[in-house]
Amino acid sequence: MTEHRNRSENTHPKISASQWRAAWSLFPYVWQYKSRLFAAFGLLLLAKLANVSVPLALKEIVDSLQDPSTALLLPLGFILLYGLLRFGNTAFTELRDALFARVLQRAMRGVIHDVFRQLHAQSLRFHLERRTGGLAVDIERGARSIRFLINFSLFNIAPTLLEILMVAGILFAKYSPWFGAITLMTLVVYIFFTVLVTNWRLQHRRAMNQTDADANAHAVDSLLNYETVKYFNNETFEAERLNRDLKRAEDAAVQSETSLAWLNAGQAAIIACGVTAMMALAAQGVADRNMTLGDLVLVNAYLIQLFIPLNFLGTVYREIRNALTDMEKLFGLLRRPPDIQDAADADALRIEQGEVRFENVHFAYDTRREILHGIDFAIPAGKKVAVVGSSGAGKSTLSRLLFRFYDASAGRILIDGKDIRLVTQSSLRAAIGMVPQDTVLFNDTLYYNLAYGRPDASREEVLEAARAAHLDRFIAQLPDGYDTLVGERGLKLSGGEKQRVAIARAILKNPPIMVFDEATSSLDSATEKAIQEELQRISENRTTLVIAHRLSTVVDADEILVLEAGRIVERGRHGQLLDMNGRYAEMWRLQQKAGREDVAADIV
Repeated sequence: MTEHRNRSENTHPKISASQWRAAWSLFPYVWQYKSRLFAAFGLLLLAKLANVSVPLALKEIVDSLQDPSTALLLPLGFILLYGLLRFGNTAFTELRDALFARVLQRAMRGVIHDVFRQLHAQSLRFHLERRTGGLAVDIERGARSIRFLINFSLFNIAPTLLEILMVAGILFAKYSPWFGAITLMTLVVYIFFTVLVTNWRLQHRRAMNQTDADANAHAVDSLLNYETVKYFNNETFEAERLNRDLKRAEDAAVQSETSLAWLNAGQAAIIACGVTAMMALAAQGVADRNMTLGDLVLVNAYLIQLFIPLNFLGTVYREIRNALTDMEKLFGLLRRPPDIQDAADADALRIEQGEVRFENVHFAYDTRREILHGIDFAIPAGKKVAVVGSSGAGKSTLSRLLFRFYDASAGRILIDGKDIRLVTQSSLRAAIGMVPQDTVLFNDTLYYNLAYGRPDASREEVLEAARAAHLDRFIAQLPDGYDTLVGERGLKLSGGEKQRVAIARAILKNPPIMVFDEATSSLDSATEKAIQEELQRISENRTTLVIAHRLSTVVDADEILVLEAGRIVERGRHGQLLDMNGRYAEMWRLQQKAGREDVAADIV
C-alpha cells in the first residue's frame, strides 16, 4: 500500500509535459482528415447559431402574445421560426457527428495500430520485464481515452465556451451590462474552481488507475499459470492476493469518488449563485418595466441553455484530465525507442552461402553477471553444428543472439561475412527458421497455427508441412480436424503435439538457416526417431544450429560444441569427443546409463 500511496503523493497536480505531449500526439492523426474537420466545425458553428437564436424567437412569441392586434399572425411566424431553429440545431449537430465519425474511428485505429507495431518492435527484454495484464489494461484504457479526448475536446469544451461568449454578448447588447458581467463572472469562478479541485483530486485518479492495473495484472498472471496454481493447491493463496489488490483499488476508488462529490457540490453552488443573481436582476427589470415578460423568459431560457452545458463542461474537463492521465502510458509506449534497432544504413540480408560465424562473442543479461565469455565458432554453409551442455550453460542464449533479440556485449555475429547488426531485423529473421524448446501457440485453430510459418502459403503447402512433421494422422483423428481450436497458449495439445506444430511451421517457412532448440525434447522415443529423420532431411543443404540436451540427437553433427558456464570447453565430432574422454564422454555415459535404466523399468 505504501508504494501506491507514495506514487500518488509524488504526482504533480498540474498537467505534466508528458500529458501535453500525449494530447499533441493526437493532432497528426486528426489533421490528416482536415477537410472533414473543417466541415464539421462549420456545421458546429451553424448549430450554435441556431441554438443561441432559439430564446430570441421565444421572447418574440411571448411579447407578441401580449399585444391583441398581433395575437394571430406574428406568433405563428415566430412559432414556425422557433421550430426551424430547434430542428436546425439538432440537424446540424447530427450531420457534424456523422461527418466526424470517420475521422474519430480512423484516428483511433491509427494510434492503436502504431502502438501495436511499436510493442512488437520492442526487445525481448522489454516484454520479459512487463506484465501482460497490466499492459493490456494500459492499452484498453488509453484507447478509450483517445475517443473521449478527440470527441469532447473538439465538440464540447470549445463550442460551450463559444456559446457562453455569444450569449454574454447578446445580454450586454440588449440589456444591462450586469447580465453579461454576471454570466462571465460565473463562468470564470466556475472554471477556476473546477481546475483547482480537479487538479487536487487527480492524485486519487492516478492511484485508482495504478491499483486497478496491478489487480488486473495479477489476475491475468494467475489465470495464465492455471496449472501451476493447481499443482501447488494455491487457489486460496491466489484469491487472497487478488483480494488484497482489490482492497487497495477499492480504497483508491472511494477516495476518488469522495473528492468527486465535493467537486460536484461546489460547482452546483457556483451555478446556483449565478442563476439566482440573474433571475433577481431580470425580475427587478420586469417590475421596473425596463424589461418585458418576454425578456424574462429569454433570460431564463439562456440560463437553462448555458448552465446545464456549463455543468457538463466541468464533467468534460475532469474526464479530459483523467483521459490525459490514462493516455500517458499509451503514448509513452509509442514514444519508447526499441532497445534493438536497425542501423540507419542497414541493408536487407542477402543469403549467398549461409555461413554463420560467432566471433569472440560476450553477452550478459545483467552487467553484473556475464553469460557468454568469448564464444568463437563457425557453422559452414550447409553444415550442422550442435551445441550441448548442462542447463544454464548459455546454449539458448546463442539462438537469441542470432535472432537479434539481444545484441552481443562484445564481439560480433556474421552471416556470409555480414555483421547482423548492419542488416535489417526483418530480413535477418526471415532467413532463419526456429523450432523452440517451449512452443506457445495462438488461441486459434490448428490450421492457423500451422500456417503462421508462412501466412501467404497455399492450403496444400500447409498440409504438406503437417505431413512432413508427422501431424497428419493425429489431426485426422480430431473431430474438427484442422479447424480444431488449440486453446490458450495451445494448452489443449500435448507437449509433443505442440512441438510437431513448431516443426511444421519451420518446414513451411523454408529458410536457408535452421535453429533447433531442444526440438525433440517433448517427444516419446518412437516419435522422436521419426521426427529426427525428418529434421535430418530438412537440414540437408541448410546451415543448421542444433541446441540439444539429448546427445543421441546430435551424433550426426558436423561439429559438436560442449558449452560449460558460457565457455566452449570441447569441440569435435561425436567419435572424436568420445575418444577425448572428457566432459562430452562423461555426459554420454550418464545418458546411456539413464536410457538403459528407463528401458529396464518399462520391461518390469
